[in-house]
Amino acid sequence: MAHTDELKTSQRILMGPGPSDVHPRVLKAMSMPLVGHLDPEFVDVMDDIKAMLREVFQTENDLTFAVSAPGSAGMECCLVNLLEPGDEAVVCVHGVFGGRMAEIAERCGAAVIRVEAPWGEPIRADVVARALSGRRPKLVSVVHAETSTGVLQPLGEISRLAHDAGALLVVDAVTSLGGTELKVDEWGIDAVYSGSQKCLSAPPGLSPVSFGPRALAAIEARRTKVQSWFLDVTLVRGYWGGARRAYHHTAPVSSCFALREALRLVLEEGLPARFERHRRHHELLRRALEELGFEFVVAPEYRLPMLNAVRLPAGVDDAAVRRRLLDEYSIEVGAGLGEFTGKIWRVGLMGESSTVNHVHVLLAALRDVLA
Repeated sequence: MAHTDELKTSQRILMGPGPSDVHPRVLKAMSMPLVGHLDPEFVDVMDDIKAMLREVFQTENDLTFAVSAPGSAGMECCLVNLLEPGDEAVVCVHGVFGGRMAEIAERCGAAVIRVEAPWGEPIRADVVARALSGRRPKLVSVVHAETSTGVLQPLGEISRLAHDAGALLVVDAVTSLGGTELKVDEWGIDAVYSGSQKCLSAPPGLSPVSFGPRALAAIEARRTKVQSWFLDVTLVRGYWGGARRAYHHTAPVSSCFALREALRLVLEEGLPARFERHRRHHELLRRALEELGFEFVVAPEYRLPMLNAVRLPAGVDDAAVRRRLLDEYSIEVGAGLGEFTGKIWRVGLMGESSTVNHVHVLLAALRDVLA
């Protein structure tokens, strides 16, 4: 039988839509000796993760933990637990991931009312208000940071409208958590999910989630079983909380070690300083890209600081230039998705990838390639 060679990956500079670069401390934590998924030492790690996630989410929600799967599973976890067949769901769609939420809600058997905005623009509160008029939906869902378009969605007015209509507010914070302001309790977010690999700068594979009191009340009042056994939080919460931990599944122990260390780094830096760092490096990159002929897709007041969606200068071959950046400089930037395929780049400045050096390395490579 033939044997494969020892695995050796390239040292990339990750400036796409995720994953981001990882701090050496996180890699070191991930290499710690394995313990069992019910070992008292691992239970302590789980408790640390829950406590630090509450700080980063800015919430007091008891049911705050990391789903043992990537961000799309966090999305599914929130929706399958809150929606039953016949429920109404108002889903805001202004990019790929809003569309994914609508698809999952439909698979839950919900009647989906889509509220849409052109790609590159935020959802307008007055359009949400019209969709809610005369309705009492189970929930309103919206993407806070739409990774496919680079839009930062204001949430305050949509939160008020949702609650006035008796609905829960579900928020996708996959790209925003740890990179820009996200106040779960203050903004009235009832359920929220994120991903480990974006601004938290941990390896992909875990999805932080948080459920507030109103969401838990809705789950406890369900008439039917949650369609996913694995993502049923009434079962998972026994593993992540309580005096005695009940076996539910084998958590990815090493990935949890990594997430714990990544969260420590976030809180050591401090949320205000971290948000300012992302904003400052976004501005540095913006000025230089515009001088090179790139145009930003999103209006300034709605731009994500950690994910820059830009149109290429005329005559620049999208795929060819990205491939040269990867092959010659080991720099990864992201291509467009959906309607933006072949039309834009998505340049990430997330977590450990948000540094002055990352910006200058990319700009030096671009000037060489474009010349």
